[in-house]
Parts: sequence; C-alpha cells; structure tokens
Amino acid sequence: MHTIDFYFDPISPYAALAFERLPEALAGRSVAVRYLPIVFGAMLKSLDHKGPAEIPGKRDWTYRQVLWLGHRLGVPLDLPAAHPFNPLPLLRLLWATAPAGQTPGRYAVEQVLRHVWRGGLDAADPARLAALATALAPQRDPASDEVKAALREATDAALARGVFGVPTMAVADKLFWGLDAMDMVTAYLDGDAWFDGPAWTAAATLPVGVRRS
Repeated sequence: MHTIDFYFDPISPYAALAFERLPEALAGRSVAVRYLPIVFGAMLKSLDHKGPAEIPGKRDWTYRQVLWLGHRLGVPLDLPAAHPFNPLPLLRLLWATAPAGQTPGRYAVEQVLRHVWRGGLDAADPARLAALATALAPQRDPASDEVKAALREATDAALARGVFGVPTMAVADKLFWGLDAMDMVTAYLDGDAWFDGPAWTAAATLPVGVRRS
C-alpha cells in the first residue's frame, strides 16, 4: 500500500478541486491518504514569493480558471464572498478535530473545503465558523497551544520536505504539485517506468538560467 500525504490550505481553490478528484483518481488502487493542513501564507513568506491573489492579472486568471475547471470536472465550485481571507481559524479547527499525533479525517477536510468553496459565502464569517465548529465537534480546543503547534510543525515539516505550494501530493520521496499533477500521481502509483528513468531528475539538475529548447 502507498501513502499519499496531501498538503493543502483551504484558501486554495486548486486544493479544493484536487480533494474532490482524489477518490475517482485513486479508485482501484491500494492507497492511504493523510490530509495535512498547512499555512500557505507562511510558506510563501518563507520562500519570498507572492501568492496568485496578490498579483492582479494572475488573480483574475486564477478565479476564471478554477471556475472553468470546476465546470469541466463536474465539481461544484463557488468563489467565496471575499478572497483571500485569513484561513488560520479553519486550519486550527481541522487540526483540532484530530487526536494528538494524528491528522484530520477526510470528512472534516471535506466540510471545511466546502464551507469555503460552495455557496459563495464569507468563509471567515464568525457565525459560520462557529456553526462549522459545532458541526465538527473538535476533540481539542482550536485555540490551544498544542493545536497551534501542530499546524506550525506541519507547515515547517512540509517546507523541510521541499513542498512549495498547495495542493502538493507527496508519495515516498516524490512531490507532485497542483491539480494538474493528478495524472502523474496515478502513473507513479501504477508503476510507470518513466519515474525510474533519467527524466525525473533531469530538470532538477538543469543549471539555473538555461532553457531547454
């Protein structure tokens, strides 16, 4: 059995779409998925990089593309009333639903992502957040130091592993970034020989500034 570590932040529409696609993509394969909420903003800061919503043209394109992708994939997706927003309450709530030392379950992740990306409402609205917390009945206090530490440690561990964006699906020592990497994930799980050849490492060893034609 393979284990996939699914790194995500509910602020990302691509993470929401990838999450919804996972069951279909992994059907018939012996795979366990660990859902790992991380702070995308902290990751961007660590890498000195801007997120898509911070670049006006890219922001507009991102929103159009994810709506198209949702339509194309048959996955309901609505832009929240405000974006970007502060995802920390949702991230901490997710970690609070899991016992110490464990990761959140798929049901909790599903509810949080749909809270954000379905209905077009305000993801950060206090009343909605309170209702979501009541529905999920977390085992730990989302505001506790141990929950905050779990989120921080997961984010730090992702950075140490080489994760640079969300969603990222990690299988063994290989990282697959983005919704459009889903086919690569399944090919790797199915034993595609390409991953044993030189192509996987060729791009990583290409000198900076050299463009391959």
